[in-house]
Amino acid sequence: MTTVDRPVTTGRVPLVDLGIQRDRVAGEVAEGFARVLATTAFVQGPDVAAFEEEFAAFTGRAHCVGVGNGTDALEFALRAAGVGPGDPVALPANTFVASAEAVLRAGARPVPVDVDDEHLLLDPRALEAVAGECRAVLPVHLFGQMAPMTEIAEVAGRHGLVVVEDAAQAQGATHRGVPMGGWGTAAGTSFYPGKNLGAYGDAGAVTTDDPGVARTVRLLANHGSEVKYQHPVLGFNSRLDTLQAVVLRAKLHRLAGWNAERVAAAERYAELLAGIPGVRLPSAAPGNAHVWHLYVVRVPDRDAVLADLDAAGIGAGVHYPVPVHLTGALAPAGHGPGDFPVAERAAGEILSLPLFPGITPAQQERVAEALATAVARRG
Repeated sequence: MTTVDRPVTTGRVPLVDLGIQRDRVAGEVAEGFARVLATTAFVQGPDVAAFEEEFAAFTGRAHCVGVGNGTDALEFALRAAGVGPGDPVALPANTFVASAEAVLRAGARPVPVDVDDEHLLLDPRALEAVAGECRAVLPVHLFGQMAPMTEIAEVAGRHGLVVVEDAAQAQGATHRGVPMGGWGTAAGTSFYPGKNLGAYGDAGAVTTDDPGVARTVRLLANHGSEVKYQHPVLGFNSRLDTLQAVVLRAKLHRLAGWNAERVAAAERYAELLAGIPGVRLPSAAPGNAHVWHLYVVRVPDRDAVLADLDAAGIGAGVHYPVPVHLTGALAPAGHGPGDFPVAERAAGEILSLPLFPGITPAQQERVAEALATAVARRG
């Protein structure tokens, strides 16, 4: 914890400080914006194609197609993989609602399954129990690490399931050395501003090694058209904005370094929080290279602890307070409390602590002290 010879940070510690990244890329982004404005290449400009090529290389995939947001990326990936009306799609109960939204928007049916108690990722054993009734599986790479894809791929292979990865929180993560999109037909990712690779607004992409899938995604994102005024399929308007591509290009070549900063911060938290009674720390699952999109601990009486942290100037958060099967959006599926007990129990305990490239040791010490005090007050 803090010692007398180490300065103490004052002011609020935010959950995420996007200003640090903004300042680091400001010059490069300004030059890129000026280039786009000068050429007026506002839609599908050269920077979009350049980013797609660069992100494909970063993920080790043959193809990348930029789209308007991460939810569209998942929907288009599912559609391109052949998932359609009425198809049951397994996905974890512990995820953001966008995972289920994408399945529903593709006309398919979400089939929630429970998660493992240690990492809160899709449990392969729970998947096995429903695999016989499913057409596909949408594993979610959560908090900065990938789902247990070795086991999920085994189950999927035995049951003939299509695998589409939700990689919105895993840019730079790997499982057994393989990045997002390498375990299934495709992966959809989000570049929402707070992600490890974040734009200055909404943006997303699909990565795949299948040229047919890439072509279909590109058609879907551009009104079903490859040639102007020719629309062989019904599509959508979901193209990656050229200005967002400029931002993403500026950030992409810094991403490995920023992920390393996240890893160092997570290791510092592990040291600062070790031994605090009642605080359950996160860890990387076997075979995973974790990039720590979020640092999620588990504590008793979470809502009261969260309120204490807020009062102490600590910007903690909860990802996610309601399991997806208990949201109103999935009410027609008929699930209720008790159906997925691990996800439901975790939803009342999880607490995301401030973590971002540029967070200082002094800021993390303040977070650790405030958390220890809040938990002890309720111990």
